[in-house]
Amino acid sequence: MFVDHSKEAPDPDVSAVAALDEPTRRRLYDHVVRRPEPVSRDEAAAALGLARQTAAFHLDRLADESLLDVVYERRSGRTGPGAGRPAKLYKRSAKQVTVSLPERHYELAGRLLAQALEESEATGEPVRTVLHRKARRLGTRLAGQEPAGVLDLLEGNGFEPRYDGDAIVLGNCPFHALARDHTQTVCGMNLHLLHGVLDGLDESGLQACLEPSPGHCCVRLRPTPSA
Repeated sequence: MFVDHSKEAPDPDVSAVAALDEPTRRRLYDHVVRRPEPVSRDEAAAALGLARQTAAFHLDRLADESLLDVVYERRSGRTGPGAGRPAKLYKRSAKQVTVSLPERHYELAGRLLAQALEESEATGEPVRTVLHRKARRLGTRLAGQEPAGVLDLLEGNGFEPRYDGDAIVLGNCPFHALARDHTQTVCGMNLHLLHGVLDGLDESGLQACLEPSPGHCCVRLRPTPSA
């Protein structure tokens, strides 16, 4: 999700990927997600030839990272007094983990493009006009989520901003592959997204300009000319 976050905040997706780097933990994860029913500690330990304590430790670590969900069920089928305590079971979580270096936001671009196409079909308004409007609105909402300066907000969303004289150059495009293959559409969307960011931050001293150059985002932020 394209959201504002501080540069110091840990990335939960990176933490989740790091958790799966441990071989035993990865084997347990693969075993659980391939089972049609939730898996107990005893079942996982027996299937992988592990000590129950080892399996429990790694399963709980996976649950802490939200890679697995924990549920409690009575496997005996009995209920009421004497049925025993429910067993702690593990199953695949709904969490999706994506780590991209440099940072990319293709899901966001796909969502904006799909919304623009649907609204265009419903209203007859040109797709590109709808896309630009929706991108600008999203940029404004993004800027309003948390108080942040323009550099912090752009850095937190993967643009890798840096000063080049009075201008701000964006060293990374979060939509790189799409912009390379569909330059006019995606760069126009990105331009209006950043127009919206500046609107939302009430940053009247900067303007977003379409200035493609090798190795940079197609948009550059320049000082607004004096009236």
